[in-house]
Amino acid sequence: MKLLDKYILKKFLSTFVFVVLIILAIVTVIDYTEKNDDFMEHNLSLIDILPYYGAFIPWIGNLITPITIFIAAVFVTSKMAGHTEIVAMLASGMSFRRLLVPYMMGAGLVALSSFYLNAYVIPDANKTRIAFETAYIKKPFYFTDRDIHLKIAPNTYAYMESYNNQRDVGYRFTLELIEDKNLKEKLSARRIEWDSAQSNWKVKDWTLRKFEGLTETFSEGKELDTVLNITPKDFGNTYGLQETLTLTELNDYISLLKERGADNVKIYLIERYIRFMAPFAAIILTFIGVVVSSKKKRGGTGFQIALGFVIAFVFIIFFILSKAIAENSAMNPILAVWLPNITFSIVGLILYKFVPR
Repeated sequence: MKLLDKYILKKFLSTFVFVVLIILAIVTVIDYTEKNDDFMEHNLSLIDILPYYGAFIPWIGNLITPITIFIAAVFVTSKMAGHTEIVAMLASGMSFRRLLVPYMMGAGLVALSSFYLNAYVIPDANKTRIAFETAYIKKPFYFTDRDIHLKIAPNTYAYMESYNNQRDVGYRFTLELIEDKNLKEKLSARRIEWDSAQSNWKVKDWTLRKFEGLTETFSEGKELDTVLNITPKDFGNTYGLQETLTLTELNDYISLLKERGADNVKIYLIERYIRFMAPFAAIILTFIGVVVSSKKKRGGTGFQIALGFVIAFVFIIFFILSKAIAENSAMNPILAVWLPNITFSIVGLILYKFVPR
């Protein structure tokens, strides 16, 4: 690494850290102001709140990484252009492509760190944040789905007409064993209750029918203990659940949902795609930031910094829209999630053609 690379890399990363700290301070103050009434309503002390913000700050810091690194690239490059440093570098024979190297090194380092944190570290912190918000910020959760169908084993299917998550009781329960498209067993019950002491289910007022060819066996009873591959957590509050799962846990949960035939698997697929998309967004936005701010302007760096904020705002809006499209349309979620990166990559290449060499 040459001395000039170290100089640019140091300025770029130090500015990135500075921008992150400034934005985190602003966002944290705003968040505290918005939630202060909830804190007072539950008589929460500073000691009670600190664990929440200990998890909130890393989460929001990683979330805004693509934007903050873009702002840092614009700020550093425009300052260097304003001081005629970039002109001197290009005049000495350095190509613009070579000038990009320290920026890409810095962006790559930040992107790798962001991916690791978002995949394995921040989800564990989010468990604290989500639990706090569920307990003190959000309204009590009531499971309201009707006609619940679950595949709990390769050949076993469960059904409940409704479920009360306050009492952990399911109503009009059936359990069917189907082999080679033939019904082998069917357990029906008026209700099913979770026994927290035994960690199993109790089936109440049940009937069991077994089929072997043309022969049917019938039995019934008042109560029956059974172990099923479902727990009350499967009917609990799923607010922010995808953000609390590490990448390994997320992949396992997606496989479980697909096996059960769940209809909300797209939310977790989108979360997985975003975790891979965001680091590349940091690299792409760094490239654009250097390109749009490398030309010296007579009016100073103000216009370039303002332009950087406008582009960052447009990216945020585009990302939010693409995520909503991925969740609510038939569009391929991978394509929808990556659409901002694809679009801004094309924009960056177009802008690159007009960069002074």
